[in-house]
Amino acid sequence: QMRVADFLRVQGAKINSGMLSAMAVRASEDPFVKVKKMIKDLITRLQEEAGDEAQHKGWCDTELASNEQVRTSRTVDVERLTSEMDSLKANMAQLADEIVNLHAELAKTEEQIGTQTKLRQEQKAENEQTLKDAVEAQAAIEQAVTVLREFYARAAESTAFAQQHGGRRQAPEIFEGAYKGMASESGGIIGMLEVIQSDYARLESTTTAMEATAQQDFDKQMRDDAVLKVQMEKDIEHKTRQKQTAQQSLVDRGNDFSSAQKELEAANNYYEKLKPSCLDSGMSSEERSRRRQEEIQSLQEALKILNGEDLA
Repeated sequence: QMRVADFLRVQGAKINSGMLSAMAVRASEDPFVKVKKMIKDLITRLQEEAGDEAQHKGWCDTELASNEQVRTSRTVDVERLTSEMDSLKANMAQLADEIVNLHAELAKTEEQIGTQTKLRQEQKAENEQTLKDAVEAQAAIEQAVTVLREFYARAAESTAFAQQHGGRRQAPEIFEGAYKGMASESGGIIGMLEVIQSDYARLESTTTAMEATAQQDFDKQMRDDAVLKVQMEKDIEHKTRQKQTAQQSLVDRGNDFSSAQKELEAANNYYEKLKPSCLDSGMSSEERSRRRQEEIQSLQEALKILNGEDLA
C-alpha cells in the first residue's frame, strides 16, 4: 500500500496532477480495501469525464464553427450594406442637385420664351403699323397724283384754249415763244410725289420681308425651345423616379442592415458565452485529454500494484 502511495506521489509530481497527489495521501492513510475501491471509482469517474469531455468538445467545435460562420457572414453583410447605403446616399444627393439645376434651367427657358414672345408681338405690331402706314401713304399719294394730273391737264387745256382764241391770259413778256402754262411745275411736283410713293412701296416690301424672316426665326426658336423644354421636363421626371427608387432602396438596405447588425451582435454575444467553457478553460482539450489519460493509466498501474501484479 505504501508502494502505491509512493508511486502515485511520483506520478502526480511527474504529470502535475493534484488528483494523483491527493490520492497518494489517501492511499497511505486509508484501509487497503477502501483505497482499492477509491482507485476503481476514480478510474470510472475519469473515464466518464473523458467521454463527457469528448462530447463537450464535439459540441464546442460545432458551435464555434457555426458561430464563426455567422459572424463572418454578417460582418460581410454589414460592410456591404454600409457601402451600398453610402453609394445610394451619394447618388440621391447628386440626383437632387441635378433636379434643382434642371428646374432652374427650365424656369430660365420659360422666362426666355415669355420674353421672346413679348418682343415678337411688339415687333409684329410695329411692323403691321409700318405696313399699314406705308399702304395708306401710297394710296394717298396715288390719289394726290391723280388729282394733280387731272388738275394740270385741265389747266394746260385752258391755257391752250386761251392762247388760241385770244383770251385774256397772255404769256408774260419774259417768255419767248408759246406759253406752256404750269406744265413744268406739274412735272416736278408729281415726280417728287412718285419718288415718295416709291419709297413707301420699298418700305412696304422691306418691312414685309423683314416680318416674314422674323416670324420664321421666331417659330424656329419656339420649336427648339419647346423641344428643349419637353426634354428637360422628361429629365426631371426620370431623375425624380430614379431618386424615389434610390430612396426606397435605401430604406430596404437600412432594414437589411439593421437585421444583419442585430444578428452580428447576437453572434458576438454568443461567442463570448462560448469562450469560458470552450476556449478559456486554462488548457486545451488535447492537453486535458492527455493528462486525464495519464492519470487513468497511473491509477490502473496503482491498482495492479495493489493486486500484486508486476508492472510491465
